[in-house]
Amino acid sequence: MNCRHCSAAGFFLSASFASAAVAVPAPAVKQIDFIEVLLKGGPMIYPLSVMSVLMVLLILLFLLTIRRNVIVSDRFMDMAESMIRKRDYLGLLAFSQRRNECMARITQKTLEFIAGNPSVPFENVRDATQTEGSRQAGILTSRITYLADIGSLAPMVGLLGTVIGMIKAFLEISGGEKQGVRQMGLAEGVSEALIATACGLAISIVALSFYSFFRGRVQKYIGELEAASTHLVALLHGQLERQMAQSYPAPAQRVREDHAMPVSSAPRPPGRPPPVVREDHGMPVSSPLGGDRQDIRGV
Repeated sequence: MNCRHCSAAGFFLSASFASAAVAVPAPAVKQIDFIEVLLKGGPMIYPLSVMSVLMVLLILLFLLTIRRNVIVSDRFMDMAESMIRKRDYLGLLAFSQRRNECMARITQKTLEFIAGNPSVPFENVRDATQTEGSRQAGILTSRITYLADIGSLAPMVGLLGTVIGMIKAFLEISGGEKQGVRQMGLAEGVSEALIATACGLAISIVALSFYSFFRGRVQKYIGELEAASTHLVALLHGQLERQMAQSYPAPAQRVREDHAMPVSSAPRPPGRPPPVVREDHGMPVSSPLGGDRQDIRGV
C-alpha cells in the first residue's frame, strides 16, 4: 500500500510540474536590428557612413568609366587609320574632338601640334604625343587612388571610435557605485568600440579590394593606349613623308649637250682649210695645216 501511495504522489507531482512548465511562457528572443547596432557605434559611425556611401558611388562610377571603349575603342582606331590613309587630317581632328575617350585626346593634341608647328621635325611631334599619353595615363591612375585613400582612412576612423568607446566605458565604470552599474557601463562602451572598429575594417577591406581590381584594369588599358598611339604616330609619319616627297620631287639629272659654235660664213682665203670642230666642248679651232707655214706655201 505504501508503494502505491508513493507512486500516486509522484505521478501527481510530475503532472503539476509539467502543467507549471506549460503555463510559464518562454522568454521572447530579442530581434537585433542592423541599423540599431550601427547607431550604437558612437559618433564615429557618421563619418564612416559618409565614407561608405562615397566608396559605393566611386565603385559604380569606375565600373562605368574605366572600360576599353572609353579609353581606346576599335571604332575610333578604324576611323583614324582610314582618315590618315586618305590624308583627311582636318576630318580626323574634327572626329577626335567629338569623341570622349583618351585615344581621341591624344590624336587631337598631336594633330593640333602638327598644324601649329608645320616646320618642326617629327621627333618633336612624337614627344608631344608621348606627353599627352602620359597625361591621360596619369588621369586614369589618379582617379582610382580615391578608393585607396578611403581604404586607408576608414580603419583610422574606426580606431578613433574604438578609443572614444573605451574612454566612455571607463568613465562610466569610475562613476558607478554598484557592481551591476559598473558592468553595464563596461559592456556598453566596449560594444560601441567594437562596432566602430568593425565598420572601419569592413569599409577598408571593400575599398582596397576594388582598388586592386581597378588598378589592374587601368594598367592593362594604359598598355593598350600606348600601343595604339604608337601605331597611329608611325602611320601618320609615313603618310607625311609620302606627302612631302610628292610635293617636292627630286631634281632630274641634267643631260650634257654639246652645242657647236656657229662657223663664220665669210670667204676663206685661198689655201686655208676649213676649221676643225672638236667634239669634246664644241669650240672651233684652226687647222694645224693652216697659217703662213713656209714648208707648205705654194702646195
